[in-house]
Amino acid sequence: MDQKPDNAEVAVSFQAEFLQCWEQLPNKGLFFSLLAAWLLLFHFLGSCTFGYIDTPSLLNWMYNAYNNGDKSDEHGMYVPILVLVLFWWKRKELLALPNRLWSPGLLLLAAALLLHLVGYVVQQQRISIVALFIGIYALIGLTWGPAWLRSSFFPVFLFVFCIPIATIGEPVTFPLRIMVSEIVVVVSQVLGLNVLREGTQLFNGAHTYAYEVAAACSGLRSTVAIICISTVYGFVAFERKWKRTLIIAAAFPLAVASNVVRMMCIVIAAEAGGQPWGNFVHENWFFSLVPYVPAIIGVLVLGHWLRERQPDVVLPLEAKPA
Repeated sequence: MDQKPDNAEVAVSFQAEFLQCWEQLPNKGLFFSLLAAWLLLFHFLGSCTFGYIDTPSLLNWMYNAYNNGDKSDEHGMYVPILVLVLFWWKRKELLALPNRLWSPGLLLLAAALLLHLVGYVVQQQRISIVALFIGIYALIGLTWGPAWLRSSFFPVFLFVFCIPIATIGEPVTFPLRIMVSEIVVVVSQVLGLNVLREGTQLFNGAHTYAYEVAAACSGLRSTVAIICISTVYGFVAFERKWKRTLIIAAAFPLAVASNVVRMMCIVIAAEAGGQPWGNFVHENWFFSLVPYVPAIIGVLVLGHWLRERQPDVVLPLEAKPA
């Protein structure tokens, strides 16, 4: 019977493969030197706004944005790790590509620098964040050439999810709050529950409980996370662009439906045990995972339906002897 490798063997195997890939990687000294200089620029001259966060570092500004009160942008902390994992996943493809120093990459780097200058002058850190990641993308093209640039578009594209949007998301969160509130009322009436709505406030006719579908409950956090997961799944599992697009587009309605499920759990608990039971479901960490489970299942089911099946191989019949 074959024995599964233990953790130590897996670690040794990973280390050996990592060192092998590191040796094969060309121009690594140049790339990481330029990357360090680029990051230092954004650390010392990344932000000129000191009203809320007293730091010139755009990296510190981003860290504080990801770890603010409601942590709606907390996923931005983990996106760089995800990008590195996907680069590792594509390592064989990337190392097999032709590579060369590519001077047109300087034009993209200059454009990123100009964009950061605009963001710095108008005191818009999110513009500088876009410039930061465009610059990293430019360094890939400059160091390793256009083939690497094309192949690296995904996963570098995922850095878009590092842009904090919670504090500027009112034009998105308010319609989401209204939509979720209206759907919850309709579903409740179908289930025979007497749930009423005033704006984004939900309550029953006897007023034994009342809940506000606040900005933090709008589903923006789960929606962004689910779109990110769907984007990764679409690019990893499918080659055809229309299938990738469909997987990504399906994330939004699935995220809204999942948030409705969570609100319905709160309403049903409140109907059964009043405000305390509803509060328990609202604040419990387990029920906070509810928006993710149906959406992820929905994405996987859609992916199974869209999966690129291998054509059946029809074997020729053997000729019968005369």
